[in-house]
Amino acid sequence: MIASRHLLRNLKSLSNFHNPYQSYHFSHSLAVAFDPENGDDRPNLSHFHRAHNPFDEFPQRDISYYNHLLFEYSRNELNQEPLKIYEVINRKGVSVDGCSLSCIIKVSASLHYHVLGKQIHCQCVKNGFFEDVSVGTSLVDMYIKNENLDGGKRVFDEIRDKNVVTWTSLLTGYAQKGTIHKVLEVFCTMKFEGVEPNPFTFATIIGALADDRAVEAGAQVHSMVIKSGFDSTRVVGNSLVSLYSKCGMIREAGDVFDGTECRDAVSWNGMIAGLINNGLELDALKMFYKMRISGVNFTETTFATVVKLCANLKQLGFARQIHCQVVKSGFELFDNIRTALMVSYTKGSEMDDAFKMFLLTDKVQNVVSCTAIIGGYLQNGRAMEAIDVFLKMRREDVRPNHFTYSTILSALPTISMFQVHADIIKTNYENSPSVGTALLDAYVKMGKTNEAEKVFNHIEEKDIVAWSAMLAGYAQEENTEAAVKNYVQLTKEGVKPNEFTHSSIINACASSSASTEQGKQFHASSIKSGYNYTVIVSSALVTMYAKKGDIESANDVFKRQLERDLVSWNSMISGYAQHGYAEKALKVFKEMQNNNLEVDEITFVGVISACTHAGLVNEGEMYFDMMVNDLHISPTMEIYSCMVDLYSRAGNLDKAMAVINGMPFSAGPTVWRTLLAACRVHKNLELGKLAAEKLISCQPNDSAAYVLLANLYAVSGHWPDRAKVRKLMDERKVRKETGYSWIEVKNKTYSFMAGDVSHPLSDQIYIKLGELYVRLRDAGYRPDTNYVLHDIEEEQKEAILSRHSERLAIAFGLISISRGIPIRIIKNLRVCGDCHTVIKLISKIEGREIVVRDSNRFHHFSEGLCSCGDYW
Repeated sequence: MIASRHLLRNLKSLSNFHNPYQSYHFSHSLAVAFDPENGDDRPNLSHFHRAHNPFDEFPQRDISYYNHLLFEYSRNELNQEPLKIYEVINRKGVSVDGCSLSCIIKVSASLHYHVLGKQIHCQCVKNGFFEDVSVGTSLVDMYIKNENLDGGKRVFDEIRDKNVVTWTSLLTGYAQKGTIHKVLEVFCTMKFEGVEPNPFTFATIIGALADDRAVEAGAQVHSMVIKSGFDSTRVVGNSLVSLYSKCGMIREAGDVFDGTECRDAVSWNGMIAGLINNGLELDALKMFYKMRISGVNFTETTFATVVKLCANLKQLGFARQIHCQVVKSGFELFDNIRTALMVSYTKGSEMDDAFKMFLLTDKVQNVVSCTAIIGGYLQNGRAMEAIDVFLKMRREDVRPNHFTYSTILSALPTISMFQVHADIIKTNYENSPSVGTALLDAYVKMGKTNEAEKVFNHIEEKDIVAWSAMLAGYAQEENTEAAVKNYVQLTKEGVKPNEFTHSSIINACASSSASTEQGKQFHASSIKSGYNYTVIVSSALVTMYAKKGDIESANDVFKRQLERDLVSWNSMISGYAQHGYAEKALKVFKEMQNNNLEVDEITFVGVISACTHAGLVNEGEMYFDMMVNDLHISPTMEIYSCMVDLYSRAGNLDKAMAVINGMPFSAGPTVWRTLLAACRVHKNLELGKLAAEKLISCQPNDSAAYVLLANLYAVSGHWPDRAKVRKLMDERKVRKETGYSWIEVKNKTYSFMAGDVSHPLSDQIYIKLGELYVRLRDAGYRPDTNYVLHDIEEEQKEAILSRHSERLAIAFGLISISRGIPIRIIKNLRVCGDCHTVIKLISKIEGREIVVRDSNRFHHFSEGLCSCGDYW
């Protein structure tokens, strides 16, 4: 035994071999000397001497002697040495046999010397050794290991007598190619020809079935394994554990594992990985502990898997313990373990330790470790360090891969988008689905949908993620038409939409320009696809119906949700708030509280908005205090804007100013616009002038500030000052936004502006308005001309009021939409008080439900009442 180890040590010192037919000259190499007197034809392991050529001293022996050497070397994976011996055999003219050729073929397969393999193949055919089953089997194996499955199949077909190893070699080739149907076909043929599978045959087939997640076929093969008596064999057991784990049958995998005899590290590693992949991380930790106490030596795979497990569980302390064991075991410099430790420290926010692991090598960093440390810095909010690593890897010519680019693109806006895009083009990754998707997603987040479209068109093989990302971009900019075209195109190309696709298209249908019917159609599509109950789709449906004025349908979807996320709850609260149902909104919030659900600032935007629209000032204050003092949520600009709106609508303008003065940052345009609008309603000229001044300084080209200030002067009777504001608008070329109202009739949307006569049914519309005006007068209606902010006669004011855009749209709806169907109007400006009164009366005298969405909220008119309670 000692002599064998001594032999192996010295054999390893032999020079590398590159060309099997090259003559060698070794001036200072150790060679094995043979004792010719030794009756045992084995080399004398105790004598070594220096020689001109290590094989020149070989006495003339028969082929069995050389075969012994060939197999000794190959068995100990010293694959260069058998080729040297084979060169000596050929030089000395010794006749080879099937054993010699079989061994040399196996060696050439291990070294991937496909040219040499073909040469030996020719020699086998020429010398008549092809009929030897061991030679033929070795040739099949050689071609397959050199990724020449067709060549292997041709040899296989030419072999007359095949054994189980021959069949298993061919099965291995098909399994590696992933052609599961060929694996099963060959296996059935093998059984038909009476060749009984061995454990390696079964392991090969089960491995292929595991990769294909073919659990039913795998179970059938498992029953054959049991009948053959191989169910406790380690190699078969390991394959079965992989099969059942990959198919989510972890209990069955555990049963196989428990029944496997002589489990090795591969067995334990497979079981641990299976538990992790099935979400049973704690059970995986227990299995790791059992592996340790069973005395099985940990391998590279064991450490890499367990360190990743620590990262997933964010068990930083345990990861440090494993790190110590890694160092003791000598695995610290293995790239996959080092990267796993980096990720674990990253997830524990220990970036300094992660960076130490990153630097722990004398070699040039590889792309995997670079990408891991870049992702770690980004996850911990240290974008600059991430960019530094990215730039360093480019300087050191470490080529980024698609993971690197997908990761660094999330560093926006710290990085230059266009520089990274240029680098992606240089490295030819622009066509990659993952990089292209990350790139277009980055442009979408920047609001550059046109650039995103260009990237999308360059992606060669668009997967569903790319299509969904592009849809999300269209939804973000409320481009419903483009979103629908995109959705239709992906279905034409045979791409199957997933829940994210459905969510994006439904979000696009929530825009004001989309028709309600479109949203309903995509709702139906999600039902057919089975995605309507997924959280992301059902939440999008709640939002869509709420924004389209159908709060009842939104509530129906909300109630049917099997699972609700924060978006669902927030959408329902905000929906009720925007529709004027404050009590229902607060009820949903209380339900969240009772269930101890997480809330955020968006939740309180909805809650305080509900209080705002209903005039619940005390309740709004209470919820603000709850958010700040109890839940320690820092108020955002939007929250402060809600509080200003709460006080302003109620006429508490001093409190509104106190909120503005107490903000930790400068008030934005929304805050000042809210205050200015309230000043117009409550005729507070001095405060209004201040708000207008602030708003104009923030947005000098926004017409809202000028119009609101001009209206404030008008309602206060300051007509000269109003004229000055209008003149200032002309000088600055600021144009007042034109008021429009939209109505959807039979899947087509029609728009109206005040005094519009462009509609084909314009005559009928005005006739209907005339009829309504008479009936409104009979019902006690008197025009409130205070809402006409022009210095003109009363009759002219009444004429202007009677032709407001929302009245034209409602008249068209009354003559076009059947009774029983609500009339839904969208208006881009705020509904004036006189129109609000008129629409209430129309809903009563016509017996129709009318829903109007203005720039602030929804108004549900029915039976002469409005959901806003005349407080808006």
